[in-house]
Amino acid sequence: MLSNTAITPSTLSVKDLPWQILWNKDKCTLCGKCTAICPVNAIELGVFRKRIVQTSLEPGATQSSDHSIFYGIRQKTDPAYSCVGCAMCSLVCPNDAIIPARSDEADKLRFHINKGGRPRTRGGRRNVPGSLLDQIKFIRISMLTDPALDAGRHEFELRTLLGRVLSPEENLKFVEKNGWIPPVREIYPLIIGGMSFGALSPTMWEGLQMGVAYLNEELGMPVRISTGEGGCPPRLLRSRFLKYVILQIASGYFGWDEIIHSIPEMKVDPCAIEIKYGQGAKPGDGGLLMWHKVNSLIAAIRGVPSGISLPSPPTHQTQYSIEESVAKMIQSMYMAWGFRVPVYPKISGTSTSLSVLNNLTRNPYAAGLTIDGEDGGTGAAYNVSMNHMGHPVASNIRDCYLNLVKVGMQNEIPLFAGGGVGKTGNLAANAAALIMLGASGVQVGKYIMEAAAGCLGSESDRCNICNIGLCPKGITSQDPRLYRRLDPEQVAQRIVDVFISFDIELKKIVAPLGRSTSLPIGMSDALGINDRAAADRLSIKYVV
Repeated sequence: MLSNTAITPSTLSVKDLPWQILWNKDKCTLCGKCTAICPVNAIELGVFRKRIVQTSLEPGATQSSDHSIFYGIRQKTDPAYSCVGCAMCSLVCPNDAIIPARSDEADKLRFHINKGGRPRTRGGRRNVPGSLLDQIKFIRISMLTDPALDAGRHEFELRTLLGRVLSPEENLKFVEKNGWIPPVREIYPLIIGGMSFGALSPTMWEGLQMGVAYLNEELGMPVRISTGEGGCPPRLLRSRFLKYVILQIASGYFGWDEIIHSIPEMKVDPCAIEIKYGQGAKPGDGGLLMWHKVNSLIAAIRGVPSGISLPSPPTHQTQYSIEESVAKMIQSMYMAWGFRVPVYPKISGTSTSLSVLNNLTRNPYAAGLTIDGEDGGTGAAYNVSMNHMGHPVASNIRDCYLNLVKVGMQNEIPLFAGGGVGKTGNLAANAAALIMLGASGVQVGKYIMEAAAGCLGSESDRCNICNIGLCPKGITSQDPRLYRRLDPEQVAQRIVDVFISFDIELKKIVAPLGRSTSLPIGMSDALGINDRAAADRLSIKYVV
């Protein structure tokens, strides 16, 4: 007999879900911790009725049956409450009685996640395993040919430049014509990419800022962090730690009223201004902060009503060409800070990157260019944008660098790469490969969340509910019941650990190349790959 629940087109069985809850009745003590901590309410306490049949082998004995009632854990099959595989239930279970397991076949949920006619949005990265950067090898090892350092026994620093780098003669001409010199910052080649105060929880953001401050002031590593779109807390704008921050302005202009009003009260200048035209997570689309995460604090900082979704337009509404952008926004931002702060654009990886770069080369106001590849992470994006749009960052950076070489400006305009760097855990190797392909530095975001705060999301579409503010670790939630699970001091400590280990690994790669006193930017003769097509496309050596 069918149950009272109606069978509808969206009715699924547990077998149809990507994650299935395995529950051990004998170990469970019904403490309720698993149901309380589940971020999507995928499990519930249920009442079960079990028939017990009693038989006897005695001649003439009759068979009897009875029913027993017991309580247990039941998994919901409604697509709105499907398990995301975060395994928080197993983390809090005192008896190891519950754990999610991936289905052994393709799930059917993907056909039922558009309820109400809205396509799926999610956080995380695209669900494509592996990375081209992981296939690149460093094949030029200087032993008896060039002077090289032993990274384990020699001390040296790795730095890069952010800003328009002109020769002394060009600087003199620039001063005579404009009355000022383009500002240049010496920074660490690994930048924490734009993750906004709103996309991240207050405790996560505070932990990042504390870690960056410690790296700069105690360890002497000039690490910089981008604010992402949406401004930042007023106390940071008025503190001496602002010099470690890259302020981002995006097409929504969220939070910029507060920033502009704070300029007269700023104790120090920010490191740079990043104008975000696009991001690798959702190329061609603007930013998106869903209403779940727009509480009163975020609304106040961004100057909007609370409890509404905040989509940014895909382009700045006052500019429709790169020439107009340079003329209006870059110059206006330079003037706002008295021509003391570098200003540069950030774009999505695209086949039009060369057009953007060519226009930047003709204008001395552009301090650089950041290209965010298709594997960039996000707190919220439409699934179709994340998985089917964008350009790989390796070939995009390579094309732009070789174009700069042709016009003799490869040492003048720095290129920064982002999007999937360290996607499989090989952060230093991926960064070194991009630097040797032509990048002056790299931006990283998702890796920081995974390494510093224990993000549970993965490229196999595990968890990835950053967009709805239910992050089980409290990393991307604005709910105090969730983000209080995160200790900002522990996040700061892990940030320091990540950068120290990255520094050691990067030096292990760079020192044997004979370029230990500077970054090997564009040193592509040191790279090899066992993929003929990739070698030809990137203009590096094919090795087998």
